[in-house]
Amino acid sequence: MAANERSREYEVGFGKPPKRTRFQKGASGNPNGRPRGVRNLASVLERALQERVVIDDNGTRKVVTKLEAAVRQLVDLAAAGDLKAMRQLSSLAGSPEIEAKTDQKKSTIDEADQKIVNRLLQKLKQSNIEKQDSIHE
Repeated sequence: MAANERSREYEVGFGKPPKRTRFQKGASGNPNGRPRGVRNLASVLERALQERVVIDDNGTRKVVTKLEAAVRQLVDLAAAGDLKAMRQLSSLAGSPEIEAKTDQKKSTIDEADQKIVNRLLQKLKQSNIEKQDSIHE
């Protein structure tokens, strides 16, 4: 009869553990879990890239984000002929975020600029082919 009295109080089953085995009020189920306020890698990286720095731009001082400063340096290296920077810049230019922005603007490029870009891409492809050939030999 004691079992019948207990069953009348509440139902025990899936998602309804016995009251004596449930978590106590105010006690965590994972006391050694992630502490409150700890940031993940993505939020730390985003915060660091949004910090402001002062740069020298043609003799004038400008305040820009670290992300913008890094992209400017990458573009400058690529313009100076650094192949690694060109590869990195071309992979960034092909990202979905950049493609969406360019689709919105629909800017036109002069024929001369287009020829220069095409020549740079051809040289980059040729240097990749030459590197692969030298590796296979």
